[in-house]
Order: sequence, then C-alpha cells, then structure tokens
Amino acid sequence: MKKKTYTIDGMHCASCALVIESDLEDVGAEASCSYAKQVLSVEFDSSVLTEEMIIATIKKSGYSVKK
Repeated sequence: MKKKTYTIDGMHCASCALVIESDLEDVGAEASCSYAKQVLSVEFDSSVLTEEMIIATIKKSGYSVKK
C-alpha cells in the first residue's frame, strides 16, 4: 500500500471533506480528509490506482489539489 498526503483547495465545510473521502473510497482508496487543516491523507494499492487517478477523482469531486 502506498500513502500520500495532499493539500486540498476549495473545501468550505466538513461535508466537503466527506465527499472527497467517499469518492476516493468508491475507487478503492482509503482516505482521511481534514477540513480544518485542508489536508487529505490517502492510502491505496499502487498496482490498482495511480496518483493521477487519485488526483482526477478529487478534481472530479470539484476540488483542487496541491502536491
């Protein structure tokens, strides 16, 4: 399993963090997002998901990502 941390822009409330977590879990990642810190921690199987897929999922959810 690979672990990665991202800074997320565009979250306005705790529900935003839940949306990101849910969308990433739908693609097979384990995600923990902190609205207060604007930080996302993701754990994923790199043989199934790539960082590009993770970032694309976040962007599709309506948020911006800083590596």
